[in-house]
Amino acid sequence: MKVLVVEDNAVNMKLLKLVLKRYGHEALEALTGGEAVAKAESEKPDLILMDIQLPDMDGLEATRRIRKLPSMKTVPIIAITSYAMAGDREKIIEAGCNGYFEKPINPLTIMGEIDKIIKGSVKNESSGSGR
Repeated sequence: MKVLVVEDNAVNMKLLKLVLKRYGHEALEALTGGEAVAKAESEKPDLILMDIQLPDMDGLEATRRIRKLPSMKTVPIIAITSYAMAGDREKIIEAGCNGYFEKPINPLTIMGEIDKIIKGSVKNESSGSGR
């Protein structure tokens, strides 16, 4: 599986790439929202892990733009955020993400969590709500 990791923090990027490679996935990287949109269009990843706080545009805006690309309408996008305040889940889902993780990321459980979100989003695709 080809995974686009959108993350401006070098430590988080390295951790995510290591975990993905360990599970046999190809990790592509983008450091900004603009770069994420461009790489989503050119590379057509199977999954996108999207940081919300990015230097140019936030991850929610990048997600909205990616969702407008014909080839990216159904690709799972999982937000990664350090903001888990009331109402954030709704904003994240509304922007087009299938789910989210809170930072710090646990490298031992993240692949299982990604799998749950992907399987759950396939089941709930038309409902617009998780559990």
